[in-house]
Amino acid sequence: MKLRPVLLAIMMLSGIAAPGAVAADDDYPKRQIKIIVPFPAGAGPDQVARMLGQHLQEAFRQTVLIENRAGALGSIGAQEVARSAPDGYTLLMGTNTTHAANVAMLKNPGYDPARDFAPVIRTTTTAMVLLVKPDFPAKDLAQFMDYAKSHRDMTAGYGSGASQISIGQLQSRGHLSVTAASYRGVPQAVTDVLAGVIDLAFADFSLAIPQMQAGTLRGIGVTSPNRNELTPGLPALAEAMPGFEATIWYGLFAPAGTPEPIVHKLYTECEKFLTRPATREKLAGVGVIVSPMRPAEFGAFIRSEIVRWTAEAKAAGIEAK
Repeated sequence: MKLRPVLLAIMMLSGIAAPGAVAADDDYPKRQIKIIVPFPAGAGPDQVARMLGQHLQEAFRQTVLIENRAGALGSIGAQEVARSAPDGYTLLMGTNTTHAANVAMLKNPGYDPARDFAPVIRTTTTAMVLLVKPDFPAKDLAQFMDYAKSHRDMTAGYGSGASQISIGQLQSRGHLSVTAASYRGVPQAVTDVLAGVIDLAFADFSLAIPQMQAGTLRGIGVTSPNRNELTPGLPALAEAMPGFEATIWYGLFAPAGTPEPIVHKLYTECEKFLTRPATREKLAGVGVIVSPMRPAEFGAFIRSEIVRWTAEAKAAGIEAK
């Protein structure tokens, strides 16, 4: 039997649930949650996802599984989440690559970043470091620019949209000649720099800082528009190449259509974790800065980022594959 509109309104105001209503905010979660990371283990998004997942597991008293589904600039994992049931049990740790740059990088990523997801929270921002081996002939940014202008055969590895566009900016803004090589993820590109297979790579701070501290790789500059608070001794690449910028971010997503109470519950718990002083310190230790956004704000931000990264890809001369 259908409820009359007036009766339904009275029941809603009094807190009485209508027959068949789903109390999603009360009974969620009832089972394991899976967070898909569309990049390899050890990458920046993976490290943030594992810290966040551990907190959610303790807060919700349900298992939170982290699953790495790398490949195709993160689009494989993003597709899986976009096609999952909108019930809050399959989530994505997305980035500016999956939810902005891929629009310009891939002819058919298999999903629409603005339409197929419910943004939960932007978690963090970071930048990348241009890395070379310690015995690379150029020791600083000025020397790198001189060396690169006279050596037209340098090779650079990328494993994300941001790292590919950064290589493109070396060419478009630095007027350098660099051959780009594709990798399954940024960690694999860094491995080949260490092995001497390629000359350089752009790596997330979470990967770059440990290598620099160990002396196994050397940083030339950072991709943020200004010097970064986490690596104050490194210059911004924009100091030698005006306009160079590749600020990257991570965030949690659910499939489109996920009930708002579930999205809100996830946001509230994530925000609680991210704003703890201990969390900020721990995340800074892996090279990322806490910078949460609410769901609606995050959604608007993504739409603006699609425009920005599309323009960057075009300026760098990158064509969708």
